[in-house]
Amino acid sequence: MVSNQNELIVSLDIGTSKVRVMIGEINNGTVNIIGVGQAHSEGIKKGVIVDIDQTVNAIREAVDHAERMVGVSIEEVYVGITGNHIELHETQGVVAVSSEDREIREDDINRVIQAAKVVAIPPDREIIEVVPKEYIVDGQGGIKDPRGMIGVRLEMEGTIVTGSKTVVHNIVRCTQKTNLRVAGIFLQPLAASYVALSKDDKNMGTVLVDIGAGSTTIGVFEQGHLAATTVIGIGGDHITNDIALGLRTQTDAAERAKVKHGCALIDEASEEVKFKVTRIGSDVEKQFTQVDIANIIEPRAAEIFNLVEDAVYKLGFHSEIAGGYVLTGGTVAMPGMLELAKEELAAPVRIAIPDYIGVRDPSYTTGVGLIQYALHHMERRGSKTGSPFKSGQRQAFPKPQKESGNLMEKVKNWFSEFI
Repeated sequence: MVSNQNELIVSLDIGTSKVRVMIGEINNGTVNIIGVGQAHSEGIKKGVIVDIDQTVNAIREAVDHAERMVGVSIEEVYVGITGNHIELHETQGVVAVSSEDREIREDDINRVIQAAKVVAIPPDREIIEVVPKEYIVDGQGGIKDPRGMIGVRLEMEGTIVTGSKTVVHNIVRCTQKTNLRVAGIFLQPLAASYVALSKDDKNMGTVLVDIGAGSTTIGVFEQGHLAATTVIGIGGDHITNDIALGLRTQTDAAERAKVKHGCALIDEASEEVKFKVTRIGSDVEKQFTQVDIANIIEPRAAEIFNLVEDAVYKLGFHSEIAGGYVLTGGTVAMPGMLELAKEELAAPVRIAIPDYIGVRDPSYTTGVGLIQYALHHMERRGSKTGSPFKSGQRQAFPKPQKESGNLMEKVKNWFSEFI
């Protein structure tokens, strides 16, 4: 457990439409979300940074909002990563227990994980993390935490997560340009699962679907672990664009209409709900009903769910999905999305929402998940949180100066220590 009470963990969720910074206060292993900052993002396309300066500005703005809310200065963050560049590979490590009394300690676990990372990967790829599935002590498997056990030979079977070196470098670069340290980079479906899925969900076989603005991230969990992940390049922004075309209005007006009056199911839409938008090329406002907008939204939303189902099948999962689908992400908050998903997927479906005051919205699932995931790693290692602030310290702290030297070497060193 975290030894010091009231430590802080800060997550950074870099999305297509929003950059979100969340501050979690840790009190005796329990998370409380005490600060949230967000900014409009234009430097991300389908989960990949395409404009460094715009992304840096969005991160800086979101950080400033969160800092003002809590009254501290953020120095380091845990960042989420996703995209079709992510690959999962099975891996295995074997070491001899080093202590004379043959008791397995933290050092042995670190060494066996390091041994599992000794694999050949292309030069354009980076190891993001190693996720242990089970430990084996002298041939006895199924062990989740071997610390304190007696043995001679320690093995670990798990999953090695790799990503594009360019994508990882750009994420770190953007974060450091705002004078923040990268405390860790985590795979978003894994992090989000700590909020969205129960232990039974992961064991039964469940698909976690995070529908964001520019893309939809899919994570398939079975036997308690992430078995596969992929990203499809369609999300809430496509619905907004359809509305803009259908109503012949500006994208901003279409987004406002979607958020305020949108409904994903025509049968649930109301003729009584009416709104006006300004048409492109004139100052004339035209009135529409919720049924009008639902006729635009439902086909695109149905397409998203059909593509999700196709992607799960292409990953090789059919009958294994006994737990159904769990939806999260800002787009699924729209009325009618859950009912439409049940119709299109013909499976059990529910929406995951973080159970924390102030962030009870599916758009915050990844941010909260990153905090929970970081805490899980720290508890597993018996270490303190990385954030230097305590709840009693609300004065501003000086920003860290930009560090010199090989940036990625420092991140690699952090990975070796953290994992």
